[in-house]
Amino acid sequence: MNNKYLKNLYKYRFLLQEIVRKNVRLQYRDSVLGVFWTFLQPLLTTLVLVVVFGRIFGKTNSGVVSYPIYLLCGRLLFEFFSQSTKRAMHSIEDSSSVIKKVYVPKYIYPLANVISTFVTFLISLSVLFAMMAYYSLFTNVHLFYTKYDFLAFIPIVILFMLCIGVGLILSVLAVFFKDVEYLYDVFTLLLFYMTPIFYKLNQLHLNSMVNYGLMANPLYSIVSMFRACVLYGVMWNWNWFFYSLGFSILTIIIGVWTFYKNQDKFILYL
Repeated sequence: MNNKYLKNLYKYRFLLQEIVRKNVRLQYRDSVLGVFWTFLQPLLTTLVLVVVFGRIFGKTNSGVVSYPIYLLCGRLLFEFFSQSTKRAMHSIEDSSSVIKKVYVPKYIYPLANVISTFVTFLISLSVLFAMMAYYSLFTNVHLFYTKYDFLAFIPIVILFMLCIGVGLILSVLAVFFKDVEYLYDVFTLLLFYMTPIFYKLNQLHLNSMVNYGLMANPLYSIVSMFRACVLYGVMWNWNWFFYSLGFSILTIIIGVWTFYKNQDKFILYL
């Protein structure tokens, strides 16, 4: 199964590239500002969250360094996870007309949607770098630039793997169960509040069992690793690394197996 997937992926690599290019171009096609929204949207969203939550969770810089940057780090990573998995979820249904007429490995579609969202996510990271430069040059906020900054790509890669696995699973479920779309909207909203995007876990003063429950969320480990490198300039907790990596690999295995077992039935429900 794995060899067949890899051979097909290599064989259709140019088609994958074209679908990714098309998705990136079409994302802001009807927008007046176009691709500029890739920069503006995270900036505006962060501004809103700072206004709403800043007085509560950002009133002290203890363990935060800079609340807007702290918040933007979490918001960018979570938004990539949310958007990529949602687009992957709809990918099979959105491509049903092509799937019915031409043979193409069906996993190409959820994979292409995750990759195209990943491309726009990488572009949006420039907002984070610009904000960090602003705070370093024009404010009294002291940011830590160390060799560990170069390790920030590792939690990003782990998050990318997680998105692929979740995206494959959701793309299968969405074909057979139309209500998955609505349930997933509720789930992502719940996940947003379960991930330390606008708060630090120790600010909530929860009991240990609830803390462990929140830390079981793999996004907690991924976001914490990214912040450790970018915001604090230190090495991350290795428990975060092994847990998030293991969870992502397991999710990919489940996703590939689920997709492989059900892909031949798609045509009956499209």
